[in-house]
Amino acid sequence: MVSVGRLPLDEQLAAFTTALTRNEVLTEVIERTAALQLPDWYVTAGCLFQTVWNVATGRAPTSGIKDYDIFYFDAGDLSWEAEDRVIKAAEETFAGLAAEVEIRNEARVHLWYEKKFGVACAPYSSTEAAIDSFAATTCCLGVRREPDGRWRVYAPHGLSDVFNLVLRPNPVLAPREVYETKAARWQEQWPELTVLDWPK
Repeated sequence: MVSVGRLPLDEQLAAFTTALTRNEVLTEVIERTAALQLPDWYVTAGCLFQTVWNVATGRAPTSGIKDYDIFYFDAGDLSWEAEDRVIKAAEETFAGLAAEVEIRNEARVHLWYEKKFGVACAPYSSTEAAIDSFAATTCCLGVRREPDGRWRVYAPHGLSDVFNLVLRPNPVLAPREVYETKAARWQEQWPELTVLDWPK
């Protein structure tokens, strides 16, 4: 039997969205986020590839998922107050959901990134540009459901590594220690992972 990671991209995409729908918390997050009508939003990162890892390894779809990240992009108001209003609205939207949801305006990341991670971050031009800068290529994913029900999937590095449980570094912004810390935590939770070394 051919592994999903070796199938043509359209078949991988179908398998990807099918796997995501197995995670009922994730589908609820996507549905509730749509109701917020945020500009250029995606549910992104760990909750996506970790759902696939869980389905691929026979675990419960929500196993080991720490939180559900939502990115949006609003360059019209870069104040903390504007982002905080969205965060507070999201708290109401996600009330009663058995999951931690974190929502961030990617247009303002450059204002705090260096203080938190020790390296400067140029302003992003879009939510997709923010997703491009995750520490591992496997993390570079974003999904949402369009009003007509279609899946919008952003996956600049494809889906093969996600299905093959390969963690590949993406040394474009995040420091090496961020990748290695995350990789160690994830490999403890999913020992089937193949973790590739940070390039020398």
